[in-house]
Formats: sequence, structure tokens, C-alpha cells
Amino acid sequence: MASKIHMPNSSTNMNNYNSFTFSEVTRPMSHSFGQVSLPNQIQKNLTSSSSSAARHSSSVSASVMSIRVATSAIEMKQRSLSNFWREIQGSNNWEDLVEPLHPLLRREIIRYGEFVTACYKAFDLDQSSKRYLSCKYGKKNMLREVGMENSGYQVTKYIYATPDINIPITNEASCGRWMGYVAVSSDDEVRRLGRRDIMVTFRGTVTNQEWIANLMSNLTPARLDPHNPRPEVMVESGFLSLYTSDESADKFGLGSCREQLLSEVSRLINKYKGEELSITLAGHSMGSSIALLLAYDLAELGLNKSSSNNNNKNSINGGEIPITVFSFGGPRVGNSGFKERCEELGVKVLRIVNVNDPITKMPGVLFNENFRVLGGGRYDFPWSFSCYEHVGVELVLDFFNMQNPTCVHDLETYISLLKSPPAPPAANRSSTAVQIKRRENSFNYGVGGGADNFIERAKELFFNGQINMNMWPWRNAASNLVQSQRT
Repeated sequence: MASKIHMPNSSTNMNNYNSFTFSEVTRPMSHSFGQVSLPNQIQKNLTSSSSSAARHSSSVSASVMSIRVATSAIEMKQRSLSNFWREIQGSNNWEDLVEPLHPLLRREIIRYGEFVTACYKAFDLDQSSKRYLSCKYGKKNMLREVGMENSGYQVTKYIYATPDINIPITNEASCGRWMGYVAVSSDDEVRRLGRRDIMVTFRGTVTNQEWIANLMSNLTPARLDPHNPRPEVMVESGFLSLYTSDESADKFGLGSCREQLLSEVSRLINKYKGEELSITLAGHSMGSSIALLLAYDLAELGLNKSSSNNNNKNSINGGEIPITVFSFGGPRVGNSGFKERCEELGVKVLRIVNVNDPITKMPGVLFNENFRVLGGGRYDFPWSFSCYEHVGVELVLDFFNMQNPTCVHDLETYISLLKSPPAPPAANRSSTAVQIKRRENSFNYGVGGGADNFIERAKELFFNGQINMNMWPWRNAASNLVQSQRT
């Protein structure tokens, strides 16, 4: 099941984000109106004119539905994050929170997106710098240096990853690169959030080795649980390599990205045992893949099953600490076995994607969830376990800019669109209104979305001679964001 938010098309100037609105379309509620009492006079009319009564009954039912929907919306808006955080974190798979997009959910998506943007702002790509391929700032000062001193979080650890790839024709060594950071909410922020939030954020692809890791699109068993390897759970080999490789050749080298993350998250869970906790992972592009692998790893190993939480009367899911992933422009990570296992473990994933972003269509451009089934999803093809599948609920944006095609994968563009104001009344709505629809069939990309839409737009632009193919440097989208933050 996935959801869609449609943004303005290519004709819209991307610098003018106030030109779109959010739809007020709401999915019909499954209430029965059979017990609605009608006035006596209407009851008399029913015996004399069945058609008139039917019309009136339909009108009354519609009115009752509208009242219930409006009442529900008001009640949800009045809730504070501290007593509504479980739903915002996906405890109900964001049911009724995207139609329309709930203001608290919108705010949280933006907030976690800005934490990911901090990774790009702090990443040092200056080859003459002593901090090259690392963070420009120390842990205590990083959030302040990127303008987030009032975020309510403290950074506890930096995370490094080592691509197990060597490129002889480049000068890039296969050493640990700064990927992101672990942070935990402060006491004041705990009161606002309603729980202690352990957060991990990851940047997207920047270096050459990371791009090659992205292109290693063969599936391989994850085997992250030594006691139950689950060979049917398969993930993309490049992402897995980035997550598990270490500097074993160096006596004083870094441990793997996985080892660093499991150690730090476990430490924080133990430090704050007895408190209401949540684990929130956020990433952009390749970073969202690492976030999802970490979410699966934590849940598969049972590290989110804190024994102290079993005695916490406020805990949910039998004492399990909820794990939520906010994925921005993320690619597919694994096969159907991986998706199903994540769902079994209760890992919640909200994917924020642009329908025109090619990165979200990879890997598995052809062999994916749309190709592995027959007859509306009733029959699996023999190769179904070799097909990639997305995990989680999908929140789809729709934006494109002919002058700057790389904006379709730009994290700051995602966040700027989400920051735009909600829709005005329907009477004042423009023709470029944003609509929110819940997609019931997970095997159907829907009209106007998916890879076909992007390919058709690209072909149209190319054959009309409106752009030069040199304007499509997808690999520079993340690098440009880093470069723009240099002082």
C-alpha cells in the first residue's frame, strides 16, 4: 500500500513553491449509516415516494460522513506530538495521516529531512583539507555550525563507511568516509516529543566508490543474523558491502559501518533503559538504503527488544522499541523476502520520493515488484525472489525542472516543497493543485507516475532538442549540495 502527493509539473518554476496546494480529497470511511434516524415526516414520504427518500437518505449519509471526517480532522490537529508520536512514527502505517497530509507528520518529515541535510553541509570535500572525506566540525559543535543549535539533539557518534572497492584510475583510496551521525534527544526535547528519540542520519552518494557500490545491482543473501541466516532475505550487494566492510587490512583501521552503528545504538538503549524510546533512521539516496539495512539489522537481532521496556506501562508492541525509517529519494534495497521480513519485524518505512527521480526506480528498473507477479498479484513468477521490491508506505511528490533536471533528486528541493503552505479552499484552488491519494494496489504505479512517466518526459525533452544530455549529471546531485555549503 502506498500514498501519493502530486506536485506541480515541469511548467512550474521551481523557485516558486507557493504555486501548489494540497488537496482536501479524503478516502471514504467505512462507516455504516443504517442507524441514522430520520424525522417522522420523512418517514411518511418514504412510503409515498421511494426515489425522493433515496435521494434524501443519500444526502443525509453524505452530510454525516462530512461531519465525521471534519470532526476527525479537528481532533487529530488538536493532538500534540507528545501523545501522538506513535502514529506519526508509523504504528498504524500512517493510515489516515496522508489524506490529507497531517500537519504533525509534515513537520516531522521536514525536521528529519533537515537533519539529513546537515550531513551534506558538514561533509568536507576539499582535497586540501585535513578533514577531507570527514566531517568539518567536532561532534559537540556540528549541529550549531550548520545552523541547528536549537534542534534539541546532541550528537553522540560519527559514523564512517568503507567501500570495499578500489578504482586504479582515480586517486581515491578505499578508506573510511564520514556517512552520518548518531544523535539523541535532550531532556527538554523529550518532553516535547513524548519519548527519548535515538536518531541516526545518513548522507547520499558523493564519492566515486560509492557510485560504483550503487551500481552493483546483484542480489545477495543478507545473512546478518548468525543464528538464522535466512537465505531468502536478499539485498543489493553494493549496499551490503558498504554496510559491512571494514578496514581489516589496517591494524588501526575502522570497524565496519555496521559494527559502529550496532555498538552505539545498543549503548544508548542501555543508557536510557526504563524510558520511553524510539529509534528513528533517516537518509537520502544511498543513505536511505543504509538506514533501511540498519533498521532490519536491529530488528532481526532483537536489539530493540529491551527487557526494561517490558515493565514500562507506556511501552507498545510488547516492549519493543519502535523503529522508523524516513527515506528521501531512496532506491530499492532488497527482494520480496527482504520486504516481507521487514514487515514481519514491524519495521516502519515512510518513503518520500519524486515520481520523476530515476534513483528511486533503481535497482531493478525492469525486474521489480511490478514484474514478478501475474493476474493482479495472485501468482508469482518463478523469478520473483530475484526481483527488487520497495519497502513501506510511499509518499510521492511530482516535480521537474527543464533548466535543472538534477533537482528531481535534490534533497533541499524535497524539503522546500514540503514546507510550502497547505491548500486554500477548493474554490480558490489553481489547476496545479497537489492531490493526495492512497494507492491500494502495491503492484500498480498508477497513472502519471513511475518510470514510464520519467522516461517519456526525458525522451520528449531530448528529441525536441530542449536540453543537452550533459545537463543530466545525476551523480553530481549530492556533490552539488555539498559544494553549495562550503564557506
